[in-house]
Amino acid sequence: MQIRDERVSDRDAVGALQRTAFGAGEHGDTVARLVDALRRDDPAALSLVADEAGEVVGHVMFSRALVDAPQRLVEVRSLSPLGVAPQWQRRGVGSALIRAGLERLDGSGVPLVFLEGDPAYYSRAGFSAAVEHDFRKPSLRIPDAAFQVMKLSAYESWMTGTFVYAHTFWDYDCVGRR
Repeated sequence: MQIRDERVSDRDAVGALQRTAFGAGEHGDTVARLVDALRRDDPAALSLVADEAGEVVGHVMFSRALVDAPQRLVEVRSLSPLGVAPQWQRRGVGSALIRAGLERLDGSGVPLVFLEGDPAYYSRAGFSAAVEHDFRKPSLRIPDAAFQVMKLSAYESWMTGTFVYAHTFWDYDCVGRR
């Protein structure tokens, strides 16, 4: 399996994968539309795919977000969405996508990565509850345990405050675990 940057030619496969990974109904369609909108609204987003013999079996995006810190706004990243084809789940695909993305972001000077997700899953990748690190969630719809952060090497102790999603997440009502 190869982890690589998403190509324009992968877009249909990524949309289909996200629909399958998040359910063929309305939620899966919303996630696929969110990915399209993030590509448009944040062209610099890091979008990676897991490629197995030419088939896209996993996808992750890391898009621009902010922390409203006392000193100034800090540009950070949001890990969302992460999707793996059902037949490839529990085989390390999601973990490989997360590791590759975090390595790239750390190398580019990003200080923090936030997400909403299952603490049991994401803690294995090194994420922890953001509220325990003095970060405030952007919505009361997010359970404290699901609001998670990873501090990267560019993080400095003054970089605390309220996490602010890009407007795209609000436009698609993708804030707060359902």
